Amino acid sequence: MKIAILSRDINLYSTRRLIEACEARGFEPLVIDILKCYIDIASDHPDMWYMGERLADIDAAIPRIGASVTHYGIAVLCQFEMMNVFCLADATALARSRDKLRSLQLLSRERVGIPKTSFAHLVQDPKTLIDLVGGAPLVVKLCTGSQGRGIVLAETPKAAESVIEAFRELRAEFLVQEFIREAEGADVRCFVIGDQVVAAMERTAAEGDFRSNLHCGGTAKITQLTEDEMRTAIRAARTMGLWVAGVDLLRSDRGPLVMEVNSSPGLEGIEAVSGLDIAGLIVDYLVMRCRSPRERHSSIEHLGARASR
Repeated sequence: MKIAILSRDINLYSTRRLIEACEARGFEPLVIDILKCYIDIASDHPDMWYMGERLADIDAAIPRIGASVTHYGIAVLCQFEMMNVFCLADATALARSRDKLRSLQLLSRERVGIPKTSFAHLVQDPKTLIDLVGGAPLVVKLCTGSQGRGIVLAETPKAAESVIEAFRELRAEFLVQEFIREAEGADVRCFVIGDQVVAAMERTAAEGDFRSNLHCGGTAKITQLTEDEMRTAIRAARTMGLWVAGVDLLRSDRGPLVMEVNSSPGLEGIEAVSGLDIAGLIVDYLVMRCRSPRERHSSIEHLGARASR
């Protein structure tokens, strides 16, 4: 079985772990930088070319597509789908998860808990946006930011108005969200594979910061989820159409609130904290999805047993 790993850097921890997991199971991994792919669009025989060679006999693909190349990544995934290559995250799911505004709208429609959020194109009255989320303190967040970048905490109404006006002057698209004080600078990353949360970690912000992302200096520890938190994480991933996802939750007084659903969650932090072979579980699930419906059912039960150990 030949498995394409769509990653721009073979030295990244997550990419290396997926290569190891494929090789350990006797599969052939092929790391592909999507920006070096040529898409050959034809009605009778859609093709893909990479480094001067036609990509052939690929059975499945694991997307590890960075936020900065989302647009071309979606095109590559669409082409693989036209070539009947099974993709662990399809183009529609990737597009949904990368659009913060759209993803929150979809979660809201499915009645998944989310922070109060406001958005506008022409912000002539910042006070209205601020009032819609319950006032300051609040969070102003770029629609295209990732790994904690493009997020600002405004602690007073005046500071909130200043940040909103600055983002508006930059012609940036942004969301205004309520600040969940009781979360105390911590969130929960739930790693979803299939219909299960296979691992979860609580991330705590570094001193003097409110962002809990590990890329911003936060720390992590293993955590136990409530039934409500598990259901919320799985529903959030399903709403996006993702089979593998990192769902970030805030623990609030009104229950778990989804901040983001990540279509390419990093493996280093969750594997270090949980001690689980998450890369192996991903590859096992990918293989199961390529099998018949009967095999899929038995493989889901086996995946759950492995994840619980």
